[in-house]
Amino acid sequence: MSYPPHSPEQHQPPRRKNRVRRGVIAGASVAALGLGAAATMAYYEIPPFTDKGDPVSFGQTRDGGAKQQPADSKVLMPTGPAASFKNTMTLPDGTHVAVTELDGKKSGFKGKVWVWAPKEYGDPKFANSGFPVLIALPGGAGYPKNYWMGTDLGLQKSISQWYAEGKGKPFLLAMPVLNPGPDDKGVYWDGSDIPGQPRMGTWLTEDVPDLMKANFRTVKSRDGWAFMGSSTGGFAGLKAVLKHPDKFKAVIASGPDIVPDSPLWKGHDKEKAENNPEVLAQRLIQHKGPDVYLAFQVGTDESNKKTLPEVKKFVATYGKGPIHTDLNIIQGGRHNAKTYVPAMGQQAIEFISKVMEGPVPAS
Repeated sequence: MSYPPHSPEQHQPPRRKNRVRRGVIAGASVAALGLGAAATMAYYEIPPFTDKGDPVSFGQTRDGGAKQQPADSKVLMPTGPAASFKNTMTLPDGTHVAVTELDGKKSGFKGKVWVWAPKEYGDPKFANSGFPVLIALPGGAGYPKNYWMGTDLGLQKSISQWYAEGKGKPFLLAMPVLNPGPDDKGVYWDGSDIPGQPRMGTWLTEDVPDLMKANFRTVKSRDGWAFMGSSTGGFAGLKAVLKHPDKFKAVIASGPDIVPDSPLWKGHDKEKAENNPEVLAQRLIQHKGPDVYLAFQVGTDESNKKTLPEVKKFVATYGKGPIHTDLNIIQGGRHNAKTYVPAMGQQAIEFISKVMEGPVPAS
């Protein structure tokens, strides 16, 4: 059938295509708006578009134990009871940073601990293997949060990257609060058991490790336990390894203090000396062990100009016998975590990983 040049029938097919095109565009626009709204709600952690607060098990059974058998006598399977972990964020690789409120049985202190397990922890080939633990301590107040739990500093991502590059071990991370309260009045606790104060030394070296042993496959010996920290956290980690070399083997101390200097030590000189890395290092040398591995990182532009010379002096004085040291002087490095994390990949993580036990894949 033929149509007049401008009849309605002649133009019907083009109009139908236009309607389909407009419908597709409209549908795509609605979908885009929906995705945008979902992303916005996820960003602001508005349910159901976020998994924040969801329980995270890390593979424990209900009693905290594990169904698998250990690969060998070096492995400590989760002892239980299982802690109640809540997700705080999910990383792009699907791993989780989770938090729990730990009631420290040995210290008597109750506080938050954030934990993270690398993706290798869930790999079936490592199902019977123990993983090394890195207790990561922040600088500053270290309360009410431990800044290593955030992904903006890239610690978790870097650990995975260093392992993939063959530089480091796939560490489990324990990220506890460092202090029992804010330091807004110039008060801090030096990660120690100061008389009359919350027992933060016991919290860091007893309760936090016990939490990790209860919930994760770890290494029985000190070969699977290390600290890392910056500033006051670096001091606390350094002191913990020197004070308890039977429990911990290594530390990465970035921009650390070298001696205890909390005002809360006033009137407690004897106890203060028992938490002085210089005193503890000399004692370890006299006792001829056990061997410890201390990796220092210091920037050339540290806010405290005494930090670098004090660390250099410590290394020169005590870096002998059972005390093995490594010093990375970061050119242009400043006193902050954004300086220290990338620098760890230069040498510190490799220095401690060489002497740490790691997971062994099933044959």
